[in-house]
This record gives sequence, structure tokens and C-alpha cells, in this order.
Amino acid sequence: MDADLARFLRDELGVAPEGSAAGPWTVRGAVWLWQGADGAPAKGSWYFLTVDGETAQAIRASAVNAAAWGSVYVEATIGGTTWRTSLFPSKQVGGWLLPLKAAVRKAEKIAEGTVVEAVLALG
Repeated sequence: MDADLARFLRDELGVAPEGSAAGPWTVRGAVWLWQGADGAPAKGSWYFLTVDGETAQAIRASAVNAAAWGSVYVEATIGGTTWRTSLFPSKQVGGWLLPLKAAVRKAEKIAEGTVVEAVLALG
């Protein structure tokens, strides 16, 4: 199904398109640290993985229940660590941001710039 049609059905009619998948989707990229308005990370800044391109479009088309700020609940897996979280929409990247909490980064030995592979499924 065309992603624009699926998005229309979801947003305007409040129904999930038939045949829409809830994942899983695999994304790969470098982890980055959120920078404040002044360009410097603040104490307690969050680390993210960017989800863009076709994967971002597929998630947008399949997600029926948006939460706060348009976020989408997902189950994410990196390495041997699986957790429930939310993807946050980002106009700047044209996709989503997957936050990586400290427990996940510690368990998987992830630092800023580490290239990771994450498996995502709508949750």
C-alpha cells in the first residue's frame, strides 16, 4: 500500500490500513548525543539513533496510535538488550529519533559515535 494513502487512512479516518505491518524493521547508524540550544550537551543529555528513509516512512504508515508529541510506542532491541520505548518524530531528520537510555548503553557498551543495529517493532 502507498505510504501516503496509509497515512491518510490512519490520520484522517483513525483506522489501520489492511496489510500494514508492525515491523520488525532493522536500522543501522551512529549514536549521537543531543546538543542544547548553545551547541553543547547538557548534563543528563540523551543519546539517540536516527531512524530515517524508507524505514521511517514504513513506521509512519503503520503506526496507528500516536502518543504524546506524535511519538510512537516501540519495542527495540540492540544486541542482547530489548526494551519498550517511544520513537519521537523529527522534522529535522525527516524521520524518528530512538532514545537510548543509560542502562541500554551500559549493557551494550555504546558510546557517542558507536554504530549500532537496532530492530524495532510497534509496541
